[in-house]
Amino acid sequence: MLSLIVPVYNEADNFPALVREVERHVPPPFTLYTVYDFDADTTVPVARDLATTRPWLRLARNQGKGVVGALRTGFRVVGSGPALVVMADLSDDLTGVPRMLSLYRSGARLVCPSRYSPGGRQLGGPWLKKTISRLAGISLNVFVRFPTRDATNNFRLYDAALVNEMGIESVGGFELALELTAKAFRRGERIAEVPTTWRDRVAGVSRFQFRKWLPRYAYWYGYALRAGIERRFGLAPGCVVIPDRSVAADRQAA
Repeated sequence: MLSLIVPVYNEADNFPALVREVERHVPPPFTLYTVYDFDADTTVPVARDLATTRPWLRLARNQGKGVVGALRTGFRVVGSGPALVVMADLSDDLTGVPRMLSLYRSGARLVCPSRYSPGGRQLGGPWLKKTISRLAGISLNVFVRFPTRDATNNFRLYDAALVNEMGIESVGGFELALELTAKAFRRGERIAEVPTTWRDRVAGVSRFQFRKWLPRYAYWYGYALRAGIERRFGLAPGCVVIPDRSVAADRQAA
């Protein structure tokens, strides 16, 4: 059964709309884990109220700190099976979840929605952040055949057992997606990419700290680059890329 892991920080304004989006686009059965840092978080009473009529909606207290601690907590709670990381700010396009699940069931242990693949889009957001993110993903894809052109998008479908096995080393924040994808790439895991549309948040305040976290992104970028070079020279297993056949079908229909 699919599990959704949603780290929150004062997302009371966005959370009801997120729940509506989940109900509209995510095929049941599923469980949504709302991972919060502290009891005074404005999301908590809203989530508890919504949970009274939605048995699939659960709350989990962050056993660490920040978004990395929240995601680590979420993966530990889930344990195994497909786990979808979703941000509570309504930036992620949940219409692609059925396609992602289909790829997971076809053998992909990691499915990467991409803003930078054909059919993907990014609407809004700081120019510098967008530019560096795009360059990082596309350069890794070109130079070492990294299996996604969007290395930094945290909207991902993971095999939870794989994440718990690999472990999470990130300590800063959203570099975690790059870390986990780079580790799976180095191990030769089966990875798929699908196009997605990302929209900048319209309510609440982002916790993304670009300057503070940039060195940590750079570390995992270098890790992925080294893994690709090792793979090229036969020093690491080859990564198996699962094709998104629905994209090919869409192109033929067009």
